[in-house]
Amino acid sequence: MARTPTVTRESVPENERDAFDAFVADRGDVPTTGPGSVMLNAPEVAQRALGLALYLRTDTSLSPRIRELAMLVAARENNCQFIWNAHAPPARSAGLRDEIVDALRDREDLPDPAADEAAVVEYGQQFFRTRTVSQDAFDAVIQQFGRNGATELTTLMGCYSMLAFNVNAFGVELPENITEAPLPI
Repeated sequence: MARTPTVTRESVPENERDAFDAFVADRGDVPTTGPGSVMLNAPEVAQRALGLALYLRTDTSLSPRIRELAMLVAARENNCQFIWNAHAPPARSAGLRDEIVDALRDREDLPDPAADEAAVVEYGQQFFRTRTVSQDAFDAVIQQFGRNGATELTTLMGCYSMLAFNVNAFGVELPENITEAPLPI
């Protein structure tokens, strides 16, 4: 169980209950796990942040394989078991090779990554580890994805870092039926 109980309409500030109602109506129910389950403590934040996360996860110019890779980099660099477990299977289904996913999980060198994969991983690892990126890493991302794609990629990794922070800080547990080996932390 997370560090806080499941959010209810009565547990949120009265001035945020309309946002709570809209969130629940849009999603169909109150989430009991994942980032939404804790972010709903601030319904207006949940609506805006999770709306952005949904857009970035599904509707950018980046391919699903690259979007999922970016989410895995953010999960791995933030040691977020929940996001890792949620996104490793779709990454594999989107065409990211098992060897790449496994090497990323185990913090090993990637075995023969494609140029776009190498650009994403280097860019994300540099930023998460040093809070900046080299000109070479930036140029590689621009070359692979253009300015629009680079902006989407950067925002996607930042957004998933925010989600990881919420999941990790609030102690959201993995589901019982995990499909991926946990991150070695």
